[in-house]
Amino acid sequence: MKTIYLDVCALCRPFDDQNHLRIRLETDAIFLILRHIEIGFYYASVSPVHYKEVSAIKEIGERLEMESLLDRLNKSYKYNLVQAHNRAKELIDIGFDIADAAHVACAEQSAEFFITCDDKLLKKCKQTALRITAMSPLEFITQEAL
Repeated sequence: MKTIYLDVCALCRPFDDQNHLRIRLETDAIFLILRHIEIGFYYASVSPVHYKEVSAIKEIGERLEMESLLDRLNKSYKYNLVQAHNRAKELIDIGFDIADAAHVACAEQSAEFFITCDDKLLKKCKQTALRITAMSPLEFITQEAL
């Protein structure tokens, strides 16, 4: 079974302004992916980085909903945090920001796909030799024919 690592910006897409077509389409794609995880077609990878980033969400309702979602998705993967830290440092050295580097480093340990709605991060991932495939939610559902 394939494992997916959705970064926090992808998971939070439903909280963004749905009046924009792209955001609405990405939101629908995220819901479709989450549904396929829920029914067992895919696994979701949840890392300590997810929890750290979500804990900083200022809007209480959004933060609580995201924490609940992470708890439902979490399958207790045991990350090698030293390895993740070292890989994140390598990624930072080539231009990734700290949070993005931490997510990618964890995703490389636990997943086949890294899904993000962040265009800048996606471009950086596609220009970098990673051990995962990085793509947008729309690219993923198209590739997987969901």
